[in-house]
Amino acid sequence: MRALSSLPLTDRGLHYGDGLFETMRVVDGHIRLLDRHLGRLVAGAGRLAIPLPPMDTLRSSLEHAAEGHRDGVLKLIVTRGAGGRGYLPDEHPDPSVVLLRYPAVAPDTINAPVTVRLCDLRIARQPVLAGIKHLNRLEYVMARAEWRDPAIAEGLLLDTSGYLIEGVVSNVFFVREGRLFTPGLHQCGVAGVMRAHVMACAERLGIRVEEGGWRLDDLLCADEVFLTNSQSGMRPVVRLSGHRTWAVGDLTRQLQLALGADA
Repeated sequence: MRALSSLPLTDRGLHYGDGLFETMRVVDGHIRLLDRHLGRLVAGAGRLAIPLPPMDTLRSSLEHAAEGHRDGVLKLIVTRGAGGRGYLPDEHPDPSVVLLRYPAVAPDTINAPVTVRLCDLRIARQPVLAGIKHLNRLEYVMARAEWRDPAIAEGLLLDTSGYLIEGVVSNVFFVREGRLFTPGLHQCGVAGVMRAHVMACAERLGIRVEEGGWRLDDLLCADEVFLTNSQSGMRPVVRLSGHRTWAVGDLTRQLQLALGADA
């Protein structure tokens, strides 16, 4: 697999957001949660009918890139490739693969408690694209543009029907009476790899996890709230601006401890 250093102006990723991406945390030359990232990429490519390089080749290329990037972030972008004008994709596409390196996230932000806000923007429902990490991120760009206060780490998103979905760059969990809840992502949202990792960890610990349709009032009645992201781990929410505050709870700490370095 050869990662491109530039894209042609006719690339469909540029024109239509016709592609996928994965953003991976590298620690000590190794990619955290690589299997989960590749699994989501394969699922998304299958949904969009974009052929991928052989998985062994893709994995080897990523691992090699991580070896030369001791701590940081790797971003893999796969587009359908170049195409003519119009929405109809080529019957036999030649995908573009781009691999970018970025500095590591600030260590003091990993697993750190955060203040969040509720975004005005509402996420549209589109079950065909729900869960995958496709390149069209305009809703999230617009949501993130709503605030510039550095004291607010994240914005929470509801969908157009008023259901809690996720954060701009994270997934949401809340705890009530010892049970763990997270929004279902069958209509919209991104199924995060850290979200899946936390759910698997909770299952091993015997903690029941319920996916469903939860509204803001459900969140406000929670005993604990935390966010998950593959770069910043598990971040306890201690304040929802304009609404209420929470303490960092026992179940949140238990999961952080069980996840260890991967959190």
